[in-house]
Amino acid sequence: MFVFACAGCGGELTAPVSQVELPVHAYQKSGNAVQLPVLMAQGTFAVDPEPSGQPWRGWEEIDPDEAAARGVYAPVTELSYGVPGAVVIAPGDVRGTLLVPEKNGSACCGLAGGDGPNMVCEVCGLPVAIRIDDCSLWQAVWLAPDAVRRVRVDGKDAVPLSWGELAAHGRSTPPVVPITGWGSSSGLYHRWSWNPQWEAAAGRALAHLLVASGGRTVALPNGLARDVFQRALDTLLPAGPAALRADFAGPGLSGADADILFVPTHPQTGEIWSPDASAQCVPLPFGVWLSLALPEPAPLPLIASGVLPDGVLRDEPLAPHPGTPFRIDQNAFEYALVRLPAVRSPWLRRILDHLTRPVRARLF
Repeated sequence: MFVFACAGCGGELTAPVSQVELPVHAYQKSGNAVQLPVLMAQGTFAVDPEPSGQPWRGWEEIDPDEAAARGVYAPVTELSYGVPGAVVIAPGDVRGTLLVPEKNGSACCGLAGGDGPNMVCEVCGLPVAIRIDDCSLWQAVWLAPDAVRRVRVDGKDAVPLSWGELAAHGRSTPPVVPITGWGSSSGLYHRWSWNPQWEAAAGRALAHLLVASGGRTVALPNGLARDVFQRALDTLLPAGPAALRADFAGPGLSGADADILFVPTHPQTGEIWSPDASAQCVPLPFGVWLSLALPEPAPLPLIASGVLPDGVLRDEPLAPHPGTPFRIDQNAFEYALVRLPAVRSPWLRRILDHLTRPVRARLF
């Protein structure tokens, strides 16, 4: 495990933390006036390998070859030319810092981070991190990579779980979750909604799924995968008989004879499951993959005799169900697609360049 220390004075800024995969939804903005929870699990950190923060350069200022060298193969609004390697942790793992609340980044309900670091080292005053807790953003603390140092505290690396251990003990990510928001005349409101983590995961997966399709129609496996991806494929790919078949592969699943395989990424290392087959792979976060590939069966109802006593009402809640069709996170989709070299093919560029307002309203 590690702690992160101030690069100026050496003071410890975090509790001991171990490294995990950077969440796909790390930079997600979900809905409006929505209260999102903490991004990172307690005791963990993740590293964004890409540059972040100021300065920013618009696409018209960037040579396409320069962008391609950075792994961006299609136009984007702007690219950060800041320092790469920002570290994200849970706010509860912060130590030895002071908040600068007036640097709220033009947020409406909290701190958004648009003004740069809003946390300083308690000892020397060096700006070291950005605290984010504004509405519709995942709550997190981002440590500035040029202001902190990683210090090992236990002398050895933790051994990642094996795929078999993950299959036996890994936790699935539910597709539907309760969402809390504010902004109504009655204050806070609560509703069941599609999980924002699923929406971001589907955005990245859709980019890989389109590349794997080569522009041909795809038959999806039965189940929730069709709710997640079918409308997008029907909208973005040509109509006609399915030319390719998609299936799941991973711990305990081979996906034999499929052309395209939905595979998990390791939640600690970010490693993508490598199947034995030569099929094209579409990555999903392990928890989302587990829910799609190996859904838990619904519990069998218990048989009871007799009737309810007078004056007693049934209190079993209805199964949670969102009130809208599943919508894919557009930012996650475009972020992933422009970083896949295949986006330079004419048919994929047409998809990217012709995401009209009706298409966006239907899918995202």
